[in-house]
Amino acid sequence: MFEAVFLALALAMDAFAVAMTQGARFRPGWGGAIAIALTFGIFQAVMPLAGWGIGAVAFEYIETVDHWVAFGLLGFLGVRMLGGHVGEEEAARALTGTALLVAGVATSVDALAAGITLPTLDVAPFTAVALIGGVTAALSAAGVILGRIAGENWGEWAERAGGVILIGLGCKILAEHTGWLPG
Repeated sequence: MFEAVFLALALAMDAFAVAMTQGARFRPGWGGAIAIALTFGIFQAVMPLAGWGIGAVAFEYIETVDHWVAFGLLGFLGVRMLGGHVGEEEAARALTGTALLVAGVATSVDALAAGITLPTLDVAPFTAVALIGGVTAALSAAGVILGRIAGENWGEWAERAGGVILIGLGCKILAEHTGWLPG
């Protein structure tokens, strides 16, 4: 469960950064904050579920190297987030209607790839998916509110923190499965 919580927090950071920027730049009210939170939460839950389906089918073929696949995917996503500006395009315009749906997809593509690694975690996939969606929705709502209060400066920091968490999870999975760390 520990891994699932950290995965949820890490995956939510893109959405949190975009939500915070939305709050700072466009100052949406409660309705806008709820729309952003629910959209990001739903997409962040659906995408890893799809990824889990892909991972579950492929798992029997890659079982002997699944830890390397998880390490590679999570490491790649983490390094990408460390570079910053993953959600820059989504944060540049007010998110309503179609733009909000596009941003929901764009901020959750990483969750699709991370979902492929769910079979390597010791947690029920639906528990992990619910946790990812719930954490993302809560942090996105908080991001809009914090953005209204604090401005845009924290979003980039949050995204980088998510990258470090994803890299750490990838290293932990690799270390446990190779025997470098007791599982």
